Amino acid sequence: MKGKRFTEEQKIGILKELEAGMKAGELARKHGVSEKSLYYWRRKFGGMDVPDARCLKVLEDENRKLKRIVADQALEITAIKDVLSKNW
Repeated sequence: MKGKRFTEEQKIGILKELEAGMKAGELARKHGVSEKSLYYWRRKFGGMDVPDARCLKVLEDENRKLKRIVADQALEITAIKDVLSKNW
């Protein structure tokens, strides 16, 4: 997968241009992205400012870590139940 080309700040800046009235096709050509990307960004970052986007990124990272911890604990619980269910 290709690396990220735009930071959240840049994406929000591009969206501000879109909100200012520039057409999506022109804006996409200007920045070298697809219109689909612009609409995805608008759905994800629409109405946000730069500090909000940074906070969102921090929260997404924290959520990813917590999900990993829960998955690891679920595996451990399953393994312990398997061991305890066997007759000794």
